[in-house]
Amino acid sequence: MTNTLHRYGSPQSLRNDYIVFAMAAKGHNEQGALEKARTFLRAAIKHRPINMGNALINPRYRPEKDLTFLKLYLFGRKQEVPYEQLIEELPAPGSAAVVFDNTYAMRRFLEDVKKLDLGLSINVSALIDDVRQVCGEVGITPHSVEYSLPFRGATEKLPSDDVLSLSTMCGHGMVSANLAKKMVDRVREGRMEPDEAAKCMAKFCVCGVFNTTRAMRVLHETVRRD
Repeated sequence: MTNTLHRYGSPQSLRNDYIVFAMAAKGHNEQGALEKARTFLRAAIKHRPINMGNALINPRYRPEKDLTFLKLYLFGRKQEVPYEQLIEELPAPGSAAVVFDNTYAMRRFLEDVKKLDLGLSINVSALIDDVRQVCGEVGITPHSVEYSLPFRGATEKLPSDDVLSLSTMCGHGMVSANLAKKMVDRVREGRMEPDEAAKCMAKFCVCGVFNTTRAMRVLHETVRRD
């Protein structure tokens, strides 16, 4: 089971949104799993993932704990940390995750992961037809498939589709609907650029699975419709 299973949006909206996990099973293959997780993440770097995380520490996009008005004025806001810094900071295996915004990068990465043969469980979270196609091209047979059912009940009380598309990219609910709505409003008012708003939301997703490219696309389309 993965918290990334419940991303909201149409199939077209969910194109080019690929999350790849490496996970160890406690009591089974956790021996040496920390270094294997680091190897997994380092293998992803050359394929230029747009986000990366471990669920145990801050991800690539993270808040600045010691930010002051003076630092903000002199140096600006630091939006993300280098990949290698995040990898070196890993305290335990957890669930190493990388996010790609194109099929080509995801496929090339899976080819590398197959060659590495780390002995960890690999999970790909994306549209099932895309995953099946890529697995066929790489020569991987999926072990199992999980589906997410749609919302049921008083759906009229839910936030708008655009807000849900943004907030559900953090499956643990750390990107609130109110924050997503605020980012939409700020972009609409010209107070923030879409990339700034996307990175701001990504900082709240501790697992590092928030897709900033998709967020920018959702923000652009929302404002354009208005």
